[in-house]
Amino acid sequence: MTSLLQIILFAVQIIRWIVLVQVIMSWLINFQVLNLRQPLVGQIWYALNRTLEPIYSRIRKVIPATSGIDFAPLVLLFAVYALEVVIRNNMYAF
Repeated sequence: MTSLLQIILFAVQIIRWIVLVQVIMSWLINFQVLNLRQPLVGQIWYALNRTLEPIYSRIRKVIPATSGIDFAPLVLLFAVYALEVVIRNNMYAF
C-alpha cells in the first residue's frame, strides 16, 4: 500500500510542476518574453492548456468571477498541496 501511495505522490508532484510551468509561461507570454509564434513555445503552451483547461473550467464554475485575475491555478495548487499533505500524513498508517 505504501508503494501505491508513493506513486500517487509522484503523480501529484508532476501535476504541481505542470501547473507551475503553465502559470510561469502565461506570465512570460503576457509580458512578451515568449512568443506563441515560435513553434516549440506554441506547442508546449497549447499542450499545457489542453491538459489543464478541463480542470480549470470545473474550478471556475465554483469560484466567483473576478475582473481579470484567474484564481483557478491557485485553487488547484492549494488542492494539490492539501492532497499531498493528507497522503504524507497517512502514508505510514497502512
